[in-house]
Amino acid sequence: MKTKKIIVIGSTNMDMVVKTSHIPAHGETVLGGSFFMNPGGKGANQAVAVARLGGEVIFYLQNGQRRFW
Repeated sequence: MKTKKIIVIGSTNMDMVVKTSHIPAHGETVLGGSFFMNPGGKGANQAVAVARLGGEVIFYLQNGQRRFW
């Protein structure tokens, strides 16, 4: 069977995550724990899903010069 080519035009971003011991209550300040970054974005997630299902993906995105906004 011929592999389908799928073009994804969408966004990609970097999620910045800080783990805490619990979700803060309204107005509460909690000390942050470990910090990590995960790639994501609707377009990137769709492209990964297509690739995992065996599709051939072409991913178009806007690539900026800044690391963070």
